[in-house]
Amino acid sequence: MELLDAHLVPAVDGVAFGLLLFVVAAGLSLAFGTAGVLNLSHGMLYAIGAYTGAELSDGTWGGLALGLAAGTAAACVAGAGLSAATAPLARRGHLAQALLTFGLALIGGDLLIQFFGADELPVRVPEVLDSSVTLLGHRYPAYRLCFIVMAVLLAAFGTWVLTRTRMGAAVRAAADDPQMLAATGHSPRAVHTGVLAAAGALAGAAGVLGAPIIGPGPGTSENVLMLSLVVVVLGGLRSLWATFAAAVAVGEVQTLGVSVAPELAPYLLFAAMAAVLVLRSRFAEPAGAGHGSEPSGPGPVARLRGRLAGRLPGPKRPSVRLDRLPGRKGSPEWVNRLPGRAAWWQAAPLLVLLGVLIALPALLDAYSISLAGSALALGLLAVSVTVLTGYAGLPTLGQTAPFAVGAYATANLADAGWTMGPVQIVLSALAAAVFAAVVGPAVIRARGTTVLMITLAIGELTGAVVNQLKSVTGGADGLVGFPATQALWGGEGMLEESELYNYALAVAVVAVALTLLVLRSPAGKLLTGTRGAEARMRASGHPVGRYLLVAHICAGALAGVGGSLMVTVQQYLSPADVGFEIAAFALLAVVIGGTTSVIGALLGAGLIVATRDWVAGSWPGHGPLLLGVLFVATVYVLPRGLAGLRGDGSGGGGQSGPPSGTTGAPGTPGAPGTSGEPKTSDAPDVQDQPPPAPTPAGKASP
Repeated sequence: MELLDAHLVPAVDGVAFGLLLFVVAAGLSLAFGTAGVLNLSHGMLYAIGAYTGAELSDGTWGGLALGLAAGTAAACVAGAGLSAATAPLARRGHLAQALLTFGLALIGGDLLIQFFGADELPVRVPEVLDSSVTLLGHRYPAYRLCFIVMAVLLAAFGTWVLTRTRMGAAVRAAADDPQMLAATGHSPRAVHTGVLAAAGALAGAAGVLGAPIIGPGPGTSENVLMLSLVVVVLGGLRSLWATFAAAVAVGEVQTLGVSVAPELAPYLLFAAMAAVLVLRSRFAEPAGAGHGSEPSGPGPVARLRGRLAGRLPGPKRPSVRLDRLPGRKGSPEWVNRLPGRAAWWQAAPLLVLLGVLIALPALLDAYSISLAGSALALGLLAVSVTVLTGYAGLPTLGQTAPFAVGAYATANLADAGWTMGPVQIVLSALAAAVFAAVVGPAVIRARGTTVLMITLAIGELTGAVVNQLKSVTGGADGLVGFPATQALWGGEGMLEESELYNYALAVAVVAVALTLLVLRSPAGKLLTGTRGAEARMRASGHPVGRYLLVAHICAGALAGVGGSLMVTVQQYLSPADVGFEIAAFALLAVVIGGTTSVIGALLGAGLIVATRDWVAGSWPGHGPLLLGVLFVATVYVLPRGLAGLRGDGSGGGGQSGPPSGTTGAPGTPGAPGTSGEPKTSDAPDVQDQPPPAPTPAGKASP
């Protein structure tokens, strides 16, 4: 009884907080599980409702009702707009959706701040609710008890609508069999729009009603989104009641867990999320048809080029010939040699880019040179994402984890007196490779959206460690004041921007050259074959899991080198440098360049840094808006990235591969209870091969 009495208020707070997350997560689950949209702007929809409700609140019942109506309507309209925005991406997969909605979240967040201000808004509730009641001898806010009752009623009402009404039947049919739904005279497109509008309305209503609990302010939308993703993953998509239970559990961890086990609370949620995803992937066979797929048609730039040429080119499908892969079962001997057929024009972009990079110190001022060095560091992170996303078929939102390991390793080595640059690079790469080897088995089994969620959880767990392990990372304050790096033995520490840039360029050139050498070697062919025809690779005796693990470790080491360079160039390190936003930027850089273009990833990173730090400098306070526009424009205009402008779909790595932004093939969003991923129907071609041996039918990854 004493324990219950001591933790009663936090426990009830946890229920209220969890039910708030349930209302938000119910909309996210509806959008993902039924409409098949991975909506990373869902937190922004919550913020729309929260800001609107706070602005209209005046302490009266009329103000509360008006705020609820206006906030819900505004978020509902935004949800319907999201349906129109994602419609062109219906056959592009969840990666393109994630990048588009993240860009829309950046744009929406900037507009909300411009309209409502950057300070947290006060929320006034009716006087009756702005009081306390006695609960088992403790005073507790009446508003939170009222919110608990409303959330329970909402869960009951939502379950009834989905299971007992014609509207709910149409929603379920749109997920299960849209063709049959269309045959009955209903429009799947209209149902899709209605579902996203309803999801937006739920988020907006949660924002209005939850504003007194989680007030509108900087960081609110991202915090709500991350917690809602945890709820959706833990609760699954089978029923609202499972989501309800998961939301209450998350709320209790966030409130009661802080008072009972404060050291563990920051890690529990994303650790549980990662564990659930890994366990689900263990019960599903890896996708047999490959990791990626082609979009339904050429993008706007390709169509324009086709019209100018007098014809409309169709998308080229990657071909994988298993008889020419190195290794198992009768592969020809010549494939074990490095390919020597690359024409001189394939090396020309590399030489031109290298010449421009060498000339930059003579052309730019000190600040711009520093930005160029940061772009090289982010570029190596983007190249590591290219290896995983474009070649291994494992789209990642958590590559900042090994990036952070390399960065903090270099900072601590410098602080301990190890200032020699090559030593820092090697040890940081080794530390990041070990980290990637530890978490790799949890990643390589999954496919598609599940990989995105697992890597996101790993990245967030790493962020929690960064904030908690202050003796190593400096916590939220970061690290600064460590000795400068020496380029060579016996030299002086580098302090000038030009020196730091030249050092970063030399390291980046070596790292990129080694990466290209590996990707053009038999190992790169094996990785391409694994991505394009996994079932046949397994049937041929290739250890696919081993190939993916090695690729994950090598990509982690490359990210560690990028983290080391970032610390050397910036001479400081903060948690924001290794957070979720940087992971999204790296993924965008890959999409800009083309998922299999190493050079394109470097160019994409340079464009992002220029937009974030240089262009935004002439329009202060609007950096997120400019980056959001860059996200949206890239997804729409360059579905295959800059490499697709060449017309051959090849990238700087010399391999054909899946276009930017694809993680799934065209198809119908999964039914409730599945991941909501489109069913794979456009697998890459495999030429000149006999029919594959029978293999067990696998489940779609959750």
